[in-house]
Amino acid sequence: MSAPAPSTLAIVDAEPLPRQEEVLTDAALAFVAELHRQFTPRRNELLTRRGERRAEIARTSTLDFLPETAAVRADDSWKVAPAPAALNDRRVEITGPTDRKMTINALNSGAKVWLADFEDASAPTWENVVLGQLNLTDAYERRIDFTDPKSGKSYALKSADELATVVMRPRGWHLEERHLQLDGVSVPGALVDFGLYFFHNAQRLIDLGKGPYFYLPKTESHLEARLWNDIFVFAQDYVGIPQGTVRATVLIETITAAYEMEEILYELRDHAAGLNAGRWDYLFSIVKNFRDGGAKFVLPDRNAVTMTAPFMRAYTELLVRTCHKRGAHAIGGMAAFIPSRRDAEVNKVAFEKVKADKDREANDGFDGSWVAHPDLVPIALASFDAVLGEKPNQKDRLREDVSVAPGDLIAIDSLDASPTYDGLRNAVAVGIRYIEAWLRGLGAVAIFNLMEDAATAEISRSQIWQWINADVVFENGEHATADLARKVAAEELAAIREEIGEETFTAGKWQQAHDLLLQVSLDQDYADFLTLPAYEQLR
Repeated sequence: MSAPAPSTLAIVDAEPLPRQEEVLTDAALAFVAELHRQFTPRRNELLTRRGERRAEIARTSTLDFLPETAAVRADDSWKVAPAPAALNDRRVEITGPTDRKMTINALNSGAKVWLADFEDASAPTWENVVLGQLNLTDAYERRIDFTDPKSGKSYALKSADELATVVMRPRGWHLEERHLQLDGVSVPGALVDFGLYFFHNAQRLIDLGKGPYFYLPKTESHLEARLWNDIFVFAQDYVGIPQGTVRATVLIETITAAYEMEEILYELRDHAAGLNAGRWDYLFSIVKNFRDGGAKFVLPDRNAVTMTAPFMRAYTELLVRTCHKRGAHAIGGMAAFIPSRRDAEVNKVAFEKVKADKDREANDGFDGSWVAHPDLVPIALASFDAVLGEKPNQKDRLREDVSVAPGDLIAIDSLDASPTYDGLRNAVAVGIRYIEAWLRGLGAVAIFNLMEDAATAEISRSQIWQWINADVVFENGEHATADLARKVAAEELAAIREEIGEETFTAGKWQQAHDLLLQVSLDQDYADFLTLPAYEQLR
């Protein structure tokens, strides 16, 4: 008697979308189902391990480099695989979601790389998940265009040699995709995003002279990198492309990963392209992991924590040294400024800050950096051109002068700044505005001239939570309390209602966003990720 055929993925509680059959083919869903069967149990174990690690940090209030992997760090003989031609020069990368207009603008932006984002810059509505995949395939097939319904402006791709190389970012390991289930169990969003993209585009990208390249978000350990490596090996065999075709850049945006940079590159060494310094999620991770560590771990206002803060400097310098020691690219942080169409002076000041930031990164040895808006591409490009010239990168700068002790990465109290009342108000204002947009399906949102994504909301609500639980006293004498946060939130909500008018306010999700921000900011039981309760409300 033959074995029963394996179960197939079911599409659950999802309205049909135009052309979804091009993405959700039987063959593609069978591949995602196989990824789910093979790898979700290990993913679940690693999520449990995250909780155990967090409990250990709560007990000890410290972190160190891992003794059990000392041999990997001490072995100077290993390097990551050489970069493919399409990823050798990464001096400017633009980030953004995969809606149709952004897809065209990002590819046309003049940046070397586009981080096509299914993660923090994309609210994971079913429409965004499926149509984002379709937009990327349409772009590779050069059958994508867009006309803005408001302005009537048309957008089309430039010639192939002018387009950015795509590095796609799937969702983090913690998120499920409720609309795709196997035997009643939701598939991890990471496997859905990776699986659909890889299955449809791996060979297509090879034919274009590029390849399936990925950014891996929210990694917390080298064991999570090992899981991704095993997924890449399986996937390449499954579709019949050579091993090592996949390339992955890992975001070092959690404090635990900062202690395992070499080990992460080692686990992915046949597929590794580099590491990236992801600022806001990194700060969020510090607050999350050391939230009960006392006053010395209390972060000041997020805008006071620049990349020149001693503990941030330790992190970025260690990242450059680690990458170049192992032949990998070191990619710098985000310039999130959104130019104002009305205020030239605001632009002038912001552009000067962006230039100083990118100059610093280029001079520190980074091989490239991120921007959120096409207008910032020339500024970042000039900073890196000045240092790189005709060279594609500066991996030959080994930064052997850098020495970072374990305590340097968590020396939060080395920063001479304190939380302020205005910082609380800003965290509330940005948090409400971002969450409201996210609940409407928008993941990348311009707020107060900055492009904000989910990491912004995470740091906002985490700082509110931390300041209240640490009983911070602001410069005006007020104590950070739950009642003060509620008062400020009510005032911000009223100000938004006044600003946008009753009709627009009622049509939005403002009250819902206000309530959710307070829930994750004030609950004693700190939610691991804001997007978990938010996803329950995303329709």
